[in-house]
Amino acid sequence: MRARAALAATAVVSIALVAAGILVVAVLQHNLTERAGLEAEVTARTVAGAQAALNGDFGTLDLPDDEDDLVQVADATGKVLAAGDELRGRPVLSDYAPASAPTSAPAGTSSGGRHQDDDDNDDHGHDGTPARGKVGTEVERRTLTVRVGDESHAYRFAAVRGTTYDGRTYTVYAGASLADEQATSDQVVRAMLTGLPCLLVVVAAVTWLVTRRALRPVEGIRAKMAEITGSGDLARRVPEPDSRDEIARLARTTNQTLAALEQSVERQHRFVADASHELRSPIASLRTQLEVAEQHPELLDVPDLLQDVVRLQHLAADLLLLARLDAGERPADTLVDLAALVREEVARRARTDRITPAVTAADTALEVKGSRNQLSRVLGNLLDNAQRHASTGITVTVDAVGDAVVLTVADDGNGVAPADRTRVFERFVRLDEGRSRDEGGAGLGLAIARDVVRRHDGTLSLTDSPAGGAAFRISLRRAH
Repeated sequence: MRARAALAATAVVSIALVAAGILVVAVLQHNLTERAGLEAEVTARTVAGAQAALNGDFGTLDLPDDEDDLVQVADATGKVLAAGDELRGRPVLSDYAPASAPTSAPAGTSSGGRHQDDDDNDDHGHDGTPARGKVGTEVERRTLTVRVGDESHAYRFAAVRGTTYDGRTYTVYAGASLADEQATSDQVVRAMLTGLPCLLVVVAAVTWLVTRRALRPVEGIRAKMAEITGSGDLARRVPEPDSRDEIARLARTTNQTLAALEQSVERQHRFVADASHELRSPIASLRTQLEVAEQHPELLDVPDLLQDVVRLQHLAADLLLLARLDAGERPADTLVDLAALVREEVARRARTDRITPAVTAADTALEVKGSRNQLSRVLGNLLDNAQRHASTGITVTVDAVGDAVVLTVADDGNGVAPADRTRVFERFVRLDEGRSRDEGGAGLGLAIARDVVRRHDGTLSLTDSPAGGAAFRISLRRAH
């Protein structure tokens, strides 16, 4: 990951630097060219405004003879009137170069739409020609390649027009060499090309080090997770950095996951241990009775044996249902009328129940989505619990409260202390430890009821009954 981050950062920086370098070189070349153009314009205006030029005495003009500054003077017909040493004997520039001598044009415009430096037109004639004894305000700049000696060089030319006192027009072409500007540009490019690899190496190294430092906590988390996996000790936790970034949140989430996993494993171990303990008693009782019956058939107590078998069957069914719930089994998505389900369940149990519950339910259908068998199992478990603890009465109420259907099973027994109202829903928990297993069951009924209701996206709570006992309240979303 560090290598990918360093490579990506280097690539991004290199692209940005290349683009910025191209832009800088382009701006630099433009500015240097414009500066040379201004120098050429100054030279052209100096020559065009000389007294000898205005008098028409072009042979006495003092022209630069340096190869870096070229000057040529031509009349309106293209005849060369004067030229510096490097252009002497050559035709007018406009005859062989892309640029031509500027033609008459209104003030503020230029031939071919090129940029000109304009001023007022007070000293121009009606056709844009400068007035007698004046130098025009218009200037046309172009970059031309001129052969000087045995080599060709680039020059920035400026063309300025003037009019002698006797009315003859002339154009002064002055060129400034771009050799120094080109050398400066080349030097800048070489400096950039030389510094770019060094800068990219620095960027890659810094990115590598920063990424390594940033990912150091991740490596610590990975190493700790490897130790936990190897040791199997889920009580251990990964280190949490003090920073408030994504890595710190990752460490906290990892520790929360480990805590949940530890609780799940502990719950599973406790479940297996409790299940083994609960199964051992009926199985041992059955074995004892069968061994006695083998030796003394006349002593076989069939009803007692049948009771142990039934109890063992119920316990196995409860354990199987809890295993399916722990595995994430979702209930069926069918419509169940809770009011009708309550009436049917109470009527079915009427012959065996110690106390007949009083049912209060609406005449209209109160439907929820879920598994009819599992909801019937929940109701049966709550009724079994009420039968064990009620003194004289049990009430079952089904009603609609907003968008929910509420089922309440209440008794008039001793109730449950507030400190134990959460613990009663744990598996294999019996609050009355002096009660026998046969009378108190295995302690799975309320745990199954809670898990089934949760799988139906509902809630199961325990409160005080108006009659003084316990009231178990189930709330499920009503189907529309």
